[in-house]
Amino acid sequence: MVSKVNASHILMKTEGECYMALKALREGKSFEEVAKEKSLCPSKRKGGSLGWFGRGMMVKEFEEACFNSKKGQIMGPVKTQFGYHIIRIDDTQ
Repeated sequence: MVSKVNASHILMKTEGECYMALKALREGKSFEEVAKEKSLCPSKRKGGSLGWFGRGMMVKEFEEACFNSKKGQIMGPVKTQFGYHIIRIDDTQ
């Protein structure tokens, strides 16, 4: 069972913006580049990296998406009270 996740995210105001960002990723832009250009979260300065976190440290919807995904997976849009997220799982423990 995964106890910790290292994840990056791109936070956006609307679901539509997330789909446009996902399109940019599919077309070859790096996750870090899209995060720096589009994310509303201060983590954008680090390419969206949130680092390592355990269960109970993030809002429920975000945590569920992270802990139910595999290393390397990109998912979204994931809606939370903060907006819409595209999440990439960078590593798990």
